[in-house]
Amino acid sequence: MKRLLLVHGSVTGGRPTWTVQRSGLRHRFDLVVLERPGFPPNPPVASVDFDHHAQLVAEQLRPGDHLVGHSYGGVIALLAAGAATDLVRSLTVIEPPCTRVAAGNPDVDRFAEDGRTWWAEGPRDPEAFLRGFLRYVGSDFDPPSPLSPELEQGARTLMVERGPWEADVPLEPIVAASVPVLVVSGAHHAAFDAICDVLEERLHAERLVLPGYGHAPQLHPDFNDALTSFVERSARS
Repeated sequence: MKRLLLVHGSVTGGRPTWTVQRSGLRHRFDLVVLERPGFPPNPPVASVDFDHHAQLVAEQLRPGDHLVGHSYGGVIALLAAGAATDLVRSLTVIEPPCTRVAAGNPDVDRFAEDGRTWWAEGPRDPEAFLRGFLRYVGSDFDPPSPLSPELEQGARTLMVERGPWEADVPLEPIVAASVPVLVVSGAHHAAFDAICDVLEERLHAERLVLPGYGHAPQLHPDFNDALTSFVERSARS
């Protein structure tokens, strides 16, 4: 059975991020839902670095794996795939905020600068910081107030993340290895659209646009079937 490694983004861990995928894909694939350090059920951490987490993901890869990453996890997945192209059979990224790949685009540059400002000057209250972050990425999620213990830990972990605008994503190794890539966006945010446009072009990727679910297009009812089709075609190619 083909193995899918699912890498979550910020705030929530793997299980809540990939609930729909776990229920819809578990009979089609061997699903490995990674839980990154700092996010429940793991203990809190003092800092989060995408390079470190990419190394942790790369260490989990086996030959022929299909790697899927959402948001910050998409940045991590790109870095891990670039470092271990011999192990990755396909790569799917969902709205990764790797702004440097599209530097010079006004919407992307503004998005990166707004992120720097929010992390440097935003409120230190976890709930207030989280709500501002959700607006920043165009998420439809409205967290409870007060935050649950799990969400509070996720928000505190978010606050100590290294900004994804600092990530230098190595696209050339992925292209050179002819790794099939699927880039997914939700048609809700100009910066994410621009980043995904660049990734589509530079990685010779397939593109999937699933509107109506904000920054979580993987919740769209068509996502599982589209991902399955892509993985099956990638495995045969």
